[in-house]
Amino acid sequence: MNQSLVKETQSGSLQGAWADKAADIQVFRGVPFAQPPVGELRWRPPAPMAPWRDVKSAEHFGPACYQAFSEDAFVWSRGEFERSEDCLYLNIWANAEPAKPLPVMVWFHGGAHTGGFAHVELFDGTALARKGVLVVTVNYRLGPWGFFAHPALSAESAENSSGNYGLLDKIAALQWVQDNIQAFGGDATNVTIFGQSAGSMSVCALMASPLADGLFHKAIGQSAACFNRYGRDPSGEERGAKLADYLLPNTATISAEDLRSLSNDQLLQASTDSGWDRGGGLISVDGWVLPEAPQTTFANGKQAKVPVLLGSLANEGIELLTLHASLTEAEFDAYLATKFGGLAAPIKQAYDAERLISPGLAQRSIETDLFMALPMRQWAGYQTAIGAPSYLYFMDYVPPAYQIYRVDQPDLDLPSGPRSAGAYHSADLAFVFNNVGNSGDFWNDDDFTMANRISDYWTRFAKTGNPSHAEHPSWEPYAVQTQNTMMLNLAGEQKPGALREKIDLLAAAQGALVEHHRS
Repeated sequence: MNQSLVKETQSGSLQGAWADKAADIQVFRGVPFAQPPVGELRWRPPAPMAPWRDVKSAEHFGPACYQAFSEDAFVWSRGEFERSEDCLYLNIWANAEPAKPLPVMVWFHGGAHTGGFAHVELFDGTALARKGVLVVTVNYRLGPWGFFAHPALSAESAENSSGNYGLLDKIAALQWVQDNIQAFGGDATNVTIFGQSAGSMSVCALMASPLADGLFHKAIGQSAACFNRYGRDPSGEERGAKLADYLLPNTATISAEDLRSLSNDQLLQASTDSGWDRGGGLISVDGWVLPEAPQTTFANGKQAKVPVLLGSLANEGIELLTLHASLTEAEFDAYLATKFGGLAAPIKQAYDAERLISPGLAQRSIETDLFMALPMRQWAGYQTAIGAPSYLYFMDYVPPAYQIYRVDQPDLDLPSGPRSAGAYHSADLAFVFNNVGNSGDFWNDDDFTMANRISDYWTRFAKTGNPSHAEHPSWEPYAVQTQNTMMLNLAGEQKPGALREKIDLLAAAQGALVEHHRS
Protein backbone atom coordinates (compact mmCIF):
# COMPACT_ATOMS: atom_id res chain seq x y z
CA MET A 1 0.00 0.00 0.00
CA ASN A 2 1.33 3.47 -0.93
CA GLN A 3 1.02 5.34 2.36
CA SER A 4 1.15 8.76 0.63
CA LEU A 5 -2.11 7.86 -1.11
CA VAL A 6 -3.94 7.11 2.16
CA LYS A 7 -5.90 9.91 3.85
CA GLU A 8 -7.78 9.88 7.14
CA THR A 9 -11.38 11.12 7.23
CA GLN A 10 -13.68 11.30 10.25
CA SER A 11 -15.31 8.03 9.10
CA GLY A 12 -12.16 6.10 8.23
CA SER A 13 -9.14 5.80 5.93
CA LEU A 14 -9.28 6.16 2.14
CA GLN A 15 -6.80 4.91 -0.46
CA GLY A 16 -6.59 7.12 -3.54
CA ALA A 17 -4.65 6.99 -6.80
CA TRP A 18 -2.36 9.16 -8.91
CA ALA A 19 -4.09 11.40 -11.45
CA ASP A 20 -0.78 12.89 -12.66
CA LYS A 21 2.18 11.52 -10.72
CA ALA A 22 4.68 13.78 -12.53
CA ALA A 23 2.75 16.84 -11.28
CA ASP A 24 2.11 15.21 -7.87
CA ILE A 25 -1.70 15.30 -8.40
CA GLN A 26 -3.73 12.70 -6.50
CA VAL A 27 -7.35 11.69 -7.06
CA PHE A 28 -9.81 10.13 -4.63
CA ARG A 29 -12.77 8.70 -6.51
CA GLY A 30 -16.13 7.54 -5.22
CA VAL A 31 -15.76 8.96 -1.71
CA PRO A 32 -19.01 8.39 0.24
CA PHE A 33 -20.21 11.56 1.99
CA ALA A 34 -23.53 10.21 3.31
CA GLN A 35 -25.26 6.90 3.81
CA PRO A 36 -26.90 5.40 0.71
CA PRO A 37 -30.33 7.09 0.46
CA VAL A 38 -32.18 3.81 -0.12
CA GLY A 39 -35.03 1.97 1.59
CA GLU A 40 -36.16 3.94 4.64
CA LEU A 41 -33.63 6.69 3.77
CA ARG A 42 -35.27 7.43 0.41
CA TRP A 43 -36.78 10.96 0.56
CA ARG A 44 -35.01 11.85 3.77
CA PRO A 45 -32.16 14.27 4.43
CA PRO A 46 -28.78 12.59 3.84
CA ALA A 47 -27.58 10.69 6.92
CA PRO A 48 -23.93 10.86 8.09
CA MET A 49 -21.64 8.00 7.11
CA ALA A 50 -21.11 5.22 9.61
CA PRO A 51 -17.41 4.68 10.45
CA TRP A 52 -15.44 1.87 8.80
CA ARG A 53 -12.37 0.01 10.08
CA ASP A 54 -10.21 -1.05 7.14
CA VAL A 55 -8.73 1.24 4.50
CA LYS A 56 -11.48 1.83 1.94
CA SER A 57 -10.52 2.04 -1.74
CA ALA A 58 -11.17 5.40 -3.38
CA GLU A 59 -9.65 4.36 -6.69
CA HIS A 60 -12.88 3.95 -8.68
CA PHE A 61 -15.81 6.28 -9.29
CA GLY A 62 -19.18 5.54 -7.73
CA PRO A 63 -22.32 5.15 -9.87
CA ALA A 64 -24.39 8.01 -11.25
CA CYS A 65 -27.62 8.84 -9.46
CA TYR A 66 -30.67 7.15 -10.99
CA GLN A 67 -31.83 8.90 -14.17
CA ALA A 68 -32.83 8.24 -17.75
CA PHE A 69 -30.23 7.34 -20.38
CA SER A 70 -29.96 9.83 -23.23
CA GLU A 71 -28.75 9.03 -26.75
CA ASP A 72 -29.94 11.88 -28.97
CA ALA A 73 -29.76 15.11 -27.00
CA PHE A 74 -27.52 17.41 -29.08
CA VAL A 75 -24.28 18.09 -27.14
CA TRP A 76 -25.78 16.75 -23.89
CA SER A 77 -26.15 13.05 -24.84
CA ARG A 78 -24.78 10.77 -22.14
CA GLY A 79 -25.36 7.29 -23.56
CA GLU A 80 -25.65 4.40 -21.08
CA PHE A 81 -23.74 4.23 -17.79
CA GLU A 82 -23.86 2.68 -14.33
CA ARG A 83 -26.65 4.25 -12.27
CA SER A 84 -28.01 3.56 -8.82
CA GLU A 85 -30.12 5.00 -6.04
CA ASP A 86 -26.97 4.50 -3.94
CA CYS A 87 -25.05 7.43 -5.44
CA LEU A 88 -23.95 9.96 -2.81
CA TYR A 89 -20.27 10.06 -3.69
CA LEU A 90 -17.79 12.85 -4.34
CA ASN A 91 -14.38 12.97 -6.03
CA ILE A 92 -11.27 14.94 -5.06
CA TRP A 93 -8.23 16.10 -7.07
CA ALA A 94 -5.34 17.83 -5.30
CA ASN A 95 -1.60 18.22 -5.05
CA ALA A 96 -0.26 15.50 -2.76
CA GLU A 97 1.97 17.80 -0.69
CA PRO A 98 0.96 21.45 -1.07
CA ALA A 99 3.18 24.10 0.50
CA LYS A 100 0.11 25.61 2.18
CA PRO A 101 -3.61 24.66 2.41
CA LEU A 102 -5.27 24.76 -1.00
CA PRO A 103 -8.34 26.81 -1.96
CA VAL A 104 -11.24 24.38 -2.47
CA MET A 105 -13.55 24.43 -5.51
CA VAL A 106 -16.72 22.32 -5.13
CA TRP A 107 -18.48 21.55 -8.44
CA PHE A 108 -22.22 20.91 -8.93
CA HIS A 109 -23.03 19.57 -12.40
CA GLY A 110 -25.96 20.58 -14.59
CA GLY A 111 -28.68 18.51 -16.23
CA ALA A 112 -32.06 20.13 -15.40
CA HIS A 113 -31.92 18.45 -11.95
CA THR A 114 -32.94 15.25 -13.75
CA GLY A 115 -29.65 14.05 -15.28
CA GLY A 116 -25.88 14.20 -15.13
CA PHE A 117 -23.13 13.06 -12.81
CA ALA A 118 -19.89 14.31 -11.30
CA HIS A 119 -17.36 11.89 -12.77
CA VAL A 120 -17.56 12.39 -16.53
CA GLU A 121 -14.17 13.06 -18.14
CA LEU A 122 -15.24 16.63 -18.85
CA PHE A 123 -15.18 17.36 -15.10
CA ASP A 124 -11.81 15.72 -14.44
CA GLY A 125 -10.14 18.06 -11.94
CA THR A 126 -6.51 17.28 -12.77
CA ALA A 127 -5.84 20.36 -14.91
CA LEU A 128 -7.39 22.71 -12.33
CA ALA A 129 -5.43 21.01 -9.53
CA ARG A 130 -2.24 21.81 -11.46
CA LYS A 131 -3.23 25.49 -11.12
CA GLY A 132 -3.10 25.29 -7.33
CA VAL A 133 -6.62 24.48 -6.17
CA LEU A 134 -8.29 21.40 -4.70
CA VAL A 135 -11.28 20.26 -6.80
CA VAL A 136 -14.31 18.37 -5.47
CA THR A 137 -17.08 17.14 -7.78
CA VAL A 138 -20.35 16.02 -6.19
CA ASN A 139 -23.17 13.64 -7.08
CA TYR A 140 -26.61 14.61 -5.78
CA ARG A 141 -30.04 12.99 -6.03
CA LEU A 142 -31.93 13.86 -9.21
CA GLY A 143 -35.46 13.88 -10.56
CA PRO A 144 -38.11 12.37 -8.27
CA TRP A 145 -35.45 10.98 -5.88
CA GLY A 146 -33.99 14.44 -5.40
CA PHE A 147 -36.89 16.86 -5.71
CA PHE A 148 -40.20 15.08 -5.10
CA ALA A 149 -42.38 16.92 -2.58
CA HIS A 150 -45.53 15.30 -1.14
CA PRO A 151 -47.78 15.95 1.89
CA ALA A 152 -47.12 12.43 3.26
CA LEU A 153 -43.37 13.04 3.20
CA SER A 154 -43.73 16.47 4.79
CA ALA A 155 -45.93 15.00 7.54
CA GLU A 156 -43.21 12.56 8.66
CA SER A 157 -40.48 15.21 8.54
CA ALA A 158 -39.37 16.91 11.76
CA GLU A 159 -39.21 20.13 9.72
CA ASN A 160 -42.59 19.55 7.97
CA SER A 161 -40.65 19.71 4.73
CA SER A 162 -40.22 17.59 1.60
CA GLY A 163 -38.48 18.02 -1.75
CA ASN A 164 -35.07 19.67 -2.13
CA TYR A 165 -33.25 16.44 -1.19
CA GLY A 166 -30.80 17.21 -3.99
CA LEU A 167 -30.01 20.55 -2.31
CA LEU A 168 -29.65 18.80 1.06
CA ASP A 169 -27.14 16.42 -0.58
CA LYS A 170 -25.05 19.40 -1.71
CA ILE A 171 -25.22 20.87 1.81
CA ALA A 172 -24.11 17.51 3.24
CA ALA A 173 -21.19 17.42 0.78
CA LEU A 174 -20.18 20.94 1.85
CA GLN A 175 -20.39 19.90 5.51
CA TRP A 176 -18.20 16.88 4.66
CA VAL A 177 -15.68 19.27 3.10
CA GLN A 178 -15.66 21.37 6.28
CA ASP A 179 -15.05 18.28 8.40
CA ASN A 180 -12.56 16.41 6.22
CA ILE A 181 -10.90 18.43 3.46
CA GLN A 182 -7.91 19.45 5.59
CA ALA A 183 -6.73 15.83 5.42
CA PHE A 184 -6.47 16.16 1.62
CA GLY A 185 -4.56 19.45 1.76
CA GLY A 186 -7.59 21.72 1.41
CA ASP A 187 -8.40 24.95 3.22
CA ALA A 188 -11.87 24.65 4.77
CA THR A 189 -11.94 28.43 5.31
CA ASN A 190 -11.63 29.11 1.55
CA VAL A 191 -14.34 27.15 -0.28
CA THR A 192 -15.81 28.24 -3.62
CA ILE A 193 -18.95 26.55 -4.90
CA PHE A 194 -19.37 26.54 -8.67
CA GLY A 195 -21.94 25.06 -11.00
CA GLN A 196 -23.49 25.31 -14.44
CA SER A 197 -27.15 25.28 -15.53
CA ALA A 198 -29.05 23.32 -12.83
CA GLY A 199 -25.80 23.34 -10.85
CA SER A 200 -25.76 27.15 -11.07
CA MET A 201 -29.42 27.29 -9.98
CA SER A 202 -28.32 25.24 -6.98
CA VAL A 203 -25.43 27.62 -6.22
CA CYS A 204 -27.97 30.46 -6.27
CA ALA A 205 -30.40 28.54 -4.04
CA LEU A 206 -27.65 27.64 -1.55
CA MET A 207 -26.85 31.35 -1.25
CA ALA A 208 -30.47 31.81 -0.12
CA SER A 209 -30.57 28.79 2.23
CA PRO A 210 -29.95 29.28 5.96
CA LEU A 211 -28.77 25.64 6.11
CA ALA A 212 -25.76 26.43 3.89
CA ASP A 213 -24.70 29.48 5.88
CA GLY A 214 -20.94 29.50 6.47
CA LEU A 215 -20.24 26.39 4.39
CA PHE A 216 -18.72 28.35 1.47
CA HIS A 217 -16.99 31.67 0.95
CA LYS A 218 -17.31 32.43 -2.77
CA ALA A 219 -19.71 31.38 -5.52
CA ILE A 220 -19.55 30.96 -9.31
CA GLY A 221 -22.78 30.68 -11.29
CA GLN A 222 -22.65 29.66 -14.96
CA SER A 223 -25.80 29.97 -17.08
CA ALA A 224 -28.80 29.94 -14.73
CA ALA A 225 -30.09 31.63 -11.59
CA CYS A 226 -32.83 30.59 -9.13
CA PHE A 227 -35.28 33.46 -9.70
CA ASN A 228 -38.75 33.59 -11.29
CA ARG A 229 -39.43 29.89 -10.94
CA TYR A 230 -42.01 29.77 -8.18
CA GLY A 231 -45.64 30.12 -9.17
CA ARG A 232 -48.95 28.96 -7.74
CA ASP A 233 -47.46 25.79 -6.16
CA PRO A 234 -44.15 26.98 -4.63
CA SER A 235 -43.82 24.01 -2.26
CA GLY A 236 -44.15 21.53 -5.12
CA GLU A 237 -46.55 19.40 -3.08
CA GLU A 238 -49.46 19.83 -5.48
CA ARG A 239 -47.25 18.77 -8.37
CA GLY A 240 -45.96 15.87 -6.26
CA ALA A 241 -49.47 14.77 -5.32
CA LYS A 242 -50.36 14.53 -9.02
CA LEU A 243 -47.30 12.34 -9.63
CA ALA A 244 -48.24 10.12 -6.67
CA ASP A 245 -51.80 9.78 -7.96
CA TYR A 246 -50.42 8.86 -11.38
CA LEU A 247 -48.26 6.15 -9.80
CA LEU A 248 -50.87 4.85 -7.32
CA PRO A 249 -54.23 5.61 -8.96
CA ASN A 250 -56.32 3.29 -6.83
CA THR A 251 -54.93 4.26 -3.42
CA ALA A 252 -57.33 6.40 -1.40
CA THR A 253 -54.75 7.84 1.01
CA ILE A 254 -51.16 7.61 -0.17
CA SER A 255 -48.62 7.07 2.61
CA ALA A 256 -44.86 7.54 2.69
CA GLU A 257 -44.61 3.74 2.95
CA ASP A 258 -46.61 3.38 -0.29
CA LEU A 259 -44.26 5.80 -2.02
CA ARG A 260 -41.10 4.02 -0.78
CA SER A 261 -42.44 0.73 -2.14
CA LEU A 262 -42.19 2.05 -5.72
CA SER A 263 -39.32 0.83 -7.88
CA ASN A 264 -36.73 3.10 -9.47
CA ASP A 265 -38.02 2.30 -12.94
CA GLN A 266 -41.61 3.06 -11.92
CA LEU A 267 -40.54 6.45 -10.58
CA LEU A 268 -38.42 7.26 -13.61
CA GLN A 269 -41.12 6.34 -16.12
CA ALA A 270 -43.92 8.12 -14.29
CA SER A 271 -41.98 11.32 -13.68
CA THR A 272 -41.59 11.69 -17.45
CA ASP A 273 -44.95 10.30 -18.60
CA SER A 274 -46.89 12.47 -16.14
CA GLY A 275 -44.98 15.63 -17.05
CA TRP A 276 -43.70 16.04 -13.47
CA ASP A 277 -40.09 16.55 -14.59
CA ARG A 278 -40.74 19.14 -17.31
CA GLY A 279 -39.29 22.63 -17.12
CA GLY A 280 -36.20 22.10 -14.97
CA GLY A 281 -37.61 24.13 -12.06
CA LEU A 282 -37.69 21.30 -9.53
CA ILE A 283 -36.29 23.27 -6.57
CA SER A 284 -39.19 24.19 -4.28
CA VAL A 285 -39.91 26.56 -1.42
CA ASP A 286 -40.17 23.95 1.32
CA GLY A 287 -40.05 26.25 4.37
CA TRP A 288 -36.80 24.75 5.67
CA VAL A 289 -34.05 24.48 3.06
CA LEU A 290 -35.66 27.48 1.36
CA PRO A 291 -37.94 29.40 3.75
CA GLU A 292 -39.11 31.70 0.94
CA ALA A 293 -38.67 32.20 -2.80
CA PRO A 294 -34.94 32.89 -3.37
CA GLN A 295 -35.65 36.10 -5.27
CA THR A 296 -37.35 37.46 -2.14
CA THR A 297 -34.28 36.59 -0.07
CA PHE A 298 -31.96 38.27 -2.59
CA ALA A 299 -34.18 41.31 -3.05
CA ASN A 300 -34.19 41.82 0.73
CA GLY A 301 -30.39 41.46 0.92
CA LYS A 302 -30.53 38.38 3.16
CA GLN A 303 -28.51 36.05 0.91
CA ALA A 304 -24.93 34.93 1.59
CA LYS A 305 -22.63 37.95 1.47
CA VAL A 306 -19.92 36.33 -0.65
CA PRO A 307 -18.05 37.40 -3.81
CA VAL A 308 -19.61 36.04 -7.00
CA LEU A 309 -18.48 35.37 -10.55
CA LEU A 310 -21.49 35.04 -12.86
CA GLY A 311 -22.43 34.93 -16.50
CA SER A 312 -23.94 33.30 -19.54
CA LEU A 313 -23.23 32.59 -23.21
CA ALA A 314 -24.31 34.25 -26.44
CA ASN A 315 -26.33 31.36 -27.90
CA GLU A 316 -27.75 29.54 -24.87
CA GLY A 317 -31.12 28.91 -26.52
CA ILE A 318 -29.81 26.79 -29.41
CA GLU A 319 -31.35 23.31 -29.01
CA LEU A 320 -32.09 24.13 -25.35
CA LEU A 321 -35.29 26.12 -25.95
CA THR A 322 -37.96 25.35 -28.52
CA LEU A 323 -37.77 27.20 -31.83
CA HIS A 324 -41.27 27.83 -33.22
CA ALA A 325 -40.15 27.96 -36.84
CA SER A 326 -43.67 28.49 -38.20
CA LEU A 327 -44.52 31.43 -35.91
CA THR A 328 -46.14 34.21 -37.94
CA GLU A 329 -45.59 37.95 -37.55
CA ALA A 330 -49.13 38.32 -36.17
CA GLU A 331 -48.56 35.53 -33.63
CA PHE A 332 -45.26 37.14 -32.60
CA ASP A 333 -47.02 40.50 -32.08
CA ALA A 334 -49.66 38.78 -29.95
CA TYR A 335 -46.94 37.09 -27.87
CA LEU A 336 -45.21 40.45 -27.32
CA ALA A 337 -48.44 42.22 -26.36
CA THR A 338 -49.42 39.50 -23.89
CA LYS A 339 -45.99 39.24 -22.30
CA PHE A 340 -44.78 42.84 -22.32
CA GLY A 341 -47.81 45.11 -22.67
CA GLY A 342 -46.75 48.70 -23.24
CA LEU A 343 -43.13 47.72 -23.87
CA ALA A 344 -44.01 45.34 -26.71
CA ALA A 345 -43.05 47.80 -29.48
CA PRO A 346 -39.56 48.76 -28.20
CA ILE A 347 -38.78 45.12 -27.38
CA LYS A 348 -39.81 44.12 -30.89
CA GLN A 349 -37.51 46.82 -32.26
CA ALA A 350 -34.61 45.64 -30.09
CA TYR A 351 -34.91 42.12 -31.53
CA ASP A 352 -35.46 43.30 -35.11
CA ALA A 353 -32.35 41.61 -36.50
CA GLU A 354 -33.59 38.23 -35.25
CA ARG A 355 -37.16 38.97 -36.38
CA LEU A 356 -36.00 39.65 -39.93
CA ILE A 357 -34.63 36.11 -40.02
CA SER A 358 -37.82 34.72 -38.50
CA PRO A 359 -40.34 35.73 -35.81
CA GLY A 360 -39.71 32.36 -34.15
CA LEU A 361 -36.02 33.13 -33.79
CA ALA A 362 -36.82 36.52 -32.24
CA GLN A 363 -39.19 34.86 -29.76
CA ARG A 364 -36.58 32.25 -28.79
CA SER A 365 -33.95 34.97 -28.38
CA ILE A 366 -36.25 36.88 -26.02
CA GLU A 367 -37.01 33.76 -23.99
CA THR A 368 -33.29 32.93 -23.85
CA ASP A 369 -32.43 36.37 -22.50
CA LEU A 370 -35.25 36.18 -19.93
CA PHE A 371 -33.90 32.81 -18.79
CA MET A 372 -30.17 33.59 -18.86
CA ALA A 373 -28.70 37.07 -19.40
CA LEU A 374 -31.31 39.02 -17.40
CA PRO A 375 -31.27 36.94 -14.18
CA MET A 376 -27.47 36.65 -14.21
CA ARG A 377 -27.27 40.46 -14.34
CA GLN A 378 -29.87 40.70 -11.56
CA TRP A 379 -27.87 38.25 -9.44
CA ALA A 380 -24.73 40.39 -9.84
CA GLY A 381 -26.77 43.48 -8.93
CA TYR A 382 -28.16 41.84 -5.79
CA GLN A 383 -24.64 41.02 -4.56
CA THR A 384 -23.33 44.48 -5.37
CA ALA A 385 -26.23 45.97 -3.38
CA ILE A 386 -25.05 44.21 -0.19
CA GLY A 387 -21.42 45.15 -0.76
CA ALA A 388 -20.21 41.79 -2.08
CA PRO A 389 -17.86 41.96 -5.10
CA SER A 390 -19.48 40.74 -8.32
CA TYR A 391 -17.80 39.83 -11.60
CA LEU A 392 -20.05 39.43 -14.64
CA TYR A 393 -19.09 37.77 -17.94
CA PHE A 394 -20.64 37.06 -21.31
CA MET A 395 -19.03 34.37 -23.47
CA ASP A 396 -19.40 34.86 -27.20
CA TYR A 397 -16.31 32.88 -28.18
CA VAL A 398 -17.51 30.07 -30.48
CA PRO A 399 -16.07 26.61 -29.72
CA PRO A 400 -16.79 23.33 -31.52
CA ALA A 401 -20.10 21.63 -30.71
CA TYR A 402 -19.60 17.99 -29.79
CA GLN A 403 -21.01 15.34 -27.45
CA ILE A 404 -19.38 16.83 -24.40
CA TYR A 405 -20.12 13.84 -22.11
CA ARG A 406 -19.16 11.12 -24.65
CA VAL A 407 -15.38 10.99 -24.65
CA ASP A 408 -15.66 7.71 -26.58
CA GLN A 409 -17.77 9.18 -29.42
CA PRO A 410 -17.64 12.98 -29.34
CA ASP A 411 -18.49 13.81 -32.95
CA LEU A 412 -21.77 15.55 -33.79
CA ASP A 413 -22.85 15.68 -37.41
CA LEU A 414 -23.82 19.34 -37.82
CA PRO A 415 -24.55 20.24 -41.48
CA SER A 416 -22.60 23.50 -41.29
CA GLY A 417 -19.69 22.12 -39.29
CA PRO A 418 -18.76 21.84 -35.60
CA ARG A 419 -18.60 25.61 -35.02
CA SER A 420 -22.05 26.34 -36.43
CA ALA A 421 -23.94 26.23 -33.09
CA GLY A 422 -22.48 29.47 -31.70
CA ALA A 423 -21.63 29.78 -28.02
CA TYR A 424 -24.17 27.11 -27.04
CA HIS A 425 -25.38 26.17 -23.54
CA SER A 426 -22.56 24.19 -21.84
CA ALA A 427 -19.90 25.35 -24.32
CA ASP A 428 -17.96 26.85 -21.41
CA LEU A 429 -17.42 23.60 -19.50
CA ALA A 430 -14.31 22.25 -21.23
CA PHE A 431 -12.77 25.73 -20.91
CA VAL A 432 -13.55 26.15 -17.21
CA PHE A 433 -12.00 22.75 -16.40
CA ASN A 434 -9.15 23.38 -18.88
CA ASN A 435 -9.98 20.05 -20.51
CA VAL A 436 -10.06 21.34 -24.10
CA GLY A 437 -8.49 18.79 -26.45
CA ASN A 438 -9.20 15.75 -24.27
CA SER A 439 -11.90 14.52 -26.63
CA GLY A 440 -12.14 14.83 -30.43
CA ASP A 441 -9.82 16.34 -33.06
CA PHE A 442 -11.74 19.58 -33.75
CA TRP A 443 -9.80 21.92 -31.41
CA ASN A 444 -7.45 24.71 -32.47
CA ASP A 445 -4.83 26.94 -30.83
CA ASP A 446 -7.40 29.64 -29.98
CA ASP A 447 -9.40 27.08 -27.99
CA PHE A 448 -6.35 26.28 -25.85
CA THR A 449 -5.69 29.99 -25.35
CA MET A 450 -9.25 30.57 -24.15
CA ALA A 451 -9.25 27.47 -21.91
CA ASN A 452 -6.06 28.57 -20.19
CA ARG A 453 -7.43 32.09 -19.70
CA ILE A 454 -10.87 31.05 -18.41
CA SER A 455 -9.51 28.41 -16.04
CA ASP A 456 -6.96 30.96 -14.77
CA TYR A 457 -9.77 33.44 -14.10
CA TRP A 458 -11.84 30.82 -12.24
CA THR A 459 -8.98 29.51 -10.11
CA ARG A 460 -7.70 33.02 -9.30
CA PHE A 461 -11.22 33.94 -8.15
CA ALA A 462 -11.28 30.82 -5.95
CA LYS A 463 -7.95 31.80 -4.42
CA THR A 464 -8.57 35.52 -3.86
CA GLY A 465 -12.17 36.51 -4.63
CA ASN A 466 -10.94 38.50 -7.65
CA PRO A 467 -10.51 36.79 -11.06
CA SER A 468 -7.97 39.29 -12.44
CA HIS A 469 -4.78 37.56 -13.50
CA ALA A 470 -1.45 39.13 -14.50
CA GLU A 471 -1.23 37.11 -17.73
CA HIS A 472 -4.73 38.01 -19.02
CA PRO A 473 -6.92 41.08 -19.59
CA SER A 474 -7.80 42.78 -16.28
CA TRP A 475 -11.36 42.18 -15.02
CA GLU A 476 -13.05 44.99 -13.09
CA PRO A 477 -16.00 44.37 -10.75
CA TYR A 478 -19.60 44.77 -11.85
CA ALA A 479 -21.42 47.92 -10.75
CA VAL A 480 -25.03 48.85 -11.45
CA GLN A 481 -23.87 52.18 -12.93
CA THR A 482 -21.24 50.72 -15.27
CA GLN A 483 -22.70 47.20 -15.74
CA ASN A 484 -19.13 46.16 -16.41
CA THR A 485 -19.05 42.82 -18.23
CA MET A 486 -16.02 40.78 -19.28
CA MET A 487 -16.43 39.47 -22.82
CA LEU A 488 -15.00 35.97 -22.87
CA ASN A 489 -13.52 36.02 -26.36
CA LEU A 490 -10.03 36.36 -27.81
CA ALA A 491 -10.00 40.16 -27.48
CA GLY A 492 -11.07 39.94 -23.82
CA GLU A 493 -12.48 43.44 -23.63
CA GLN A 494 -14.81 44.72 -20.94
CA LYS A 495 -18.10 46.32 -21.97
CA PRO A 496 -20.73 48.40 -20.17
CA GLY A 497 -23.19 45.50 -20.38
CA ALA A 498 -23.59 42.76 -22.97
CA LEU A 499 -26.94 42.98 -24.83
CA ARG A 500 -27.56 46.06 -22.70
CA GLU A 501 -30.44 47.63 -24.67
CA LYS A 502 -32.31 44.32 -24.75
CA ILE A 503 -31.72 43.46 -21.09
CA ASP A 504 -32.64 46.98 -19.95
CA LEU A 505 -35.99 46.64 -21.74
CA LEU A 506 -36.66 43.14 -20.40
CA ALA A 507 -35.78 44.31 -16.89
CA ALA A 508 -38.16 47.28 -17.23
CA ALA A 509 -40.93 44.98 -18.46
CA GLN A 510 -40.35 42.57 -15.58
CA GLY A 511 -40.37 45.45 -13.09
CA ALA A 512 -43.65 46.74 -14.52
CA LEU A 513 -45.17 43.27 -14.19
CA VAL A 514 -44.11 43.05 -10.52
CA GLU A 515 -45.67 46.47 -9.82
CA HIS A 516 -48.87 45.40 -11.60
CA HIS A 517 -49.16 42.32 -9.37
CA ARG A 518 -48.57 44.41 -6.24
CA SER A 519 -51.23 47.01 -7.09
